[in-house]
Amino acid sequence: MLGVGLSRLGHGLLGPVRAYCAMASAGKGLIFRQLFEPVSCTYTYLLADEKTKEAVLIDPVLEKADRDARLIKDLGLKMIYAANTHCHADHITGTGVLKKLLPGSKSVISKDSGAKADIHIQAGDEIKFGNFALEARSTPGHTDGCLTYVLNDKSMAFTGDALLIRGCGRTDFQQGCPSKLYHSVHTQIFSLPSECLLYPAHDYTGQTVTTVEEEKKHNPRLTKSEAEFVNIMNNLNLKKPAQIDIAVPANLKCGIQD
Repeated sequence: MLGVGLSRLGHGLLGPVRAYCAMASAGKGLIFRQLFEPVSCTYTYLLADEKTKEAVLIDPVLEKADRDARLIKDLGLKMIYAANTHCHADHITGTGVLKKLLPGSKSVISKDSGAKADIHIQAGDEIKFGNFALEARSTPGHTDGCLTYVLNDKSMAFTGDALLIRGCGRTDFQQGCPSKLYHSVHTQIFSLPSECLLYPAHDYTGQTVTTVEEEKKHNPRLTKSEAEFVNIMNNLNLKKPAQIDIAVPANLKCGIQD
């Protein structure tokens, strides 16, 4: 069953562009904030309806839960959903603590993640807040439960670890599969309008946002053929995330509860 405010959908650039899209969304009454946690280089996103004050928080981090709750209160907002793009391996989600700091809010994650949450969603579902909605698109490959959240006017999307700025999430643990990731990005993210702003869950170089057009032209991995992409991903030889042994078990329980 879908929670209140959630419904099933029917199936069937550079600076100036970014500024235009941000102004267009703001003009429609969207409150938007991009927040940062420096240890895991994680972005948390706050979206709210200026009129109804209903808010959604995407990918909160445990250590910044107090900051996020304070901002939401300062802005006079009511957080109704704290949504994760996937079960993170590099930090503990702040959803468990935020539910206590902001009573009435509910945690949201993909049904395919295997993690606990108040509400489980899947491809085609919407997270509604006021007059806005985020469409959930299934983008597995980094994990089976990865979702990309797309604003209803398709002016912005929140890609989690599926697509990073000039990169992508690793595919060597947690059900990772480079072929799945390649198809996810090309069919579910690159199919969005070229000017759509893409906001990742992480960035390690100081960049904050990209666009569909930029990544289709300049992403050094995803502009390759599928075979080349698979070879690249299978030979990254990365160290495992520093917090994986504590983060994954905690996130499977929806973060710290006590």
